[in-house]
Amino acid sequence: MQNIKKETLLRYEEGLSSYATKSKEAIRLVEEKEDIRPSFSHDADRIIYSLSFTRYMKKTQVFSFQENDHISKRITHVLFVSKIARTIARVLRLNEDLVEAIALGHDIGHTPLGHVGEHILDEISQKELKEHFYHNVQSVRNFLFVENKGRGLNLSVQVLDGIMCHNGEMLSLCYEPVSKTKEQFLKEYEATYHDSKVAKRIRPMTLEGCIVRIADVIAYIGKDIEDALLLGVLKKEDIPESIAEVLGRSNREIVNALVLDIVNQSDGKPYIKMSEEVFEALKKLLQFNYQHVYNKANSKEAIEEYRRGLWLLYRTYLQDLEEKNVKSVIYQTFLNGMDPIYQETTHKKRMVLDFLSGMTDDFFLQQVRKEQKRELSK
Repeated sequence: MQNIKKETLLRYEEGLSSYATKSKEAIRLVEEKEDIRPSFSHDADRIIYSLSFTRYMKKTQVFSFQENDHISKRITHVLFVSKIARTIARVLRLNEDLVEAIALGHDIGHTPLGHVGEHILDEISQKELKEHFYHNVQSVRNFLFVENKGRGLNLSVQVLDGIMCHNGEMLSLCYEPVSKTKEQFLKEYEATYHDSKVAKRIRPMTLEGCIVRIADVIAYIGKDIEDALLLGVLKKEDIPESIAEVLGRSNREIVNALVLDIVNQSDGKPYIKMSEEVFEALKKLLQFNYQHVYNKANSKEAIEEYRRGLWLLYRTYLQDLEEKNVKSVIYQTFLNGMDPIYQETTHKKRMVLDFLSGMTDDFFLQQVRKEQKRELSK
């Protein structure tokens, strides 16, 4: 088996760029014997077989509770990121296995209700734990401490780091990796809970992580516009001509323009870069999306309803934990069967946040209605 593995790795990696991250460089927090699969390919397999990955299917991308089946869900966004990132990596001769693993896992920590849910859980976390909540950091936490019945998946540091540093809302003209030890990675991870600036300035330790970071933007920025068009939130002609001239108006044109520009600017370089013209157009398009898409995706009334619902569930489940109400849904669908280490070392408030952040949209709504009905019957 080892000979087969060695030959396979040599065939796959001998043609990679000198800037690519090789499988032999994979770092694990807990050493383990690898099987025939390259390390990063093994990580991708662990991610897609996780319970969290399955829940992507019923989590919001931008628009929640839409009857139109063609509106993007979190799973479609993740697959778009993976495909776009692997395309860029292939052209630049970087490690596609590493890119795929980071892309597939990057949004695992996303909450129900998309970024609205994330902002509300951040409010709860800051008030209750004096810590920040970010979906990218929660993704790492999930793979370290929650998945696999609380034992974690022991993903490589390069994958975990790429997931933590994927924040696609923070645009840069140039994405250049910074080398890290596993100790430095863990230090950054811990710091994100206490310093909001850390989460905004952290950079990936690999070029592959840099690719996923920009691929995240490429994957959502045009597709979110298409979703908005389907729902009648905006019209194609609303896109300013100055942006359309550079990037186009359709998702296909936007993805093509961005990918081609990146590979042309980054080929043979130790960084991932865009041209000034394309970068400026992308910044303007992101601003346009915030004004015409994201800020209109949810009404103030809906956001307040979601806030009341998340706070209601948070207080309910925290009380259930304190009173050891084993009939509660947090025991029945989350804690039962969890490794004793998770239950013994995790703060009750953190347990509730882990549970809430993992919910799908429908499950969240179902539980809110259940608790509201119970309150009315008192």
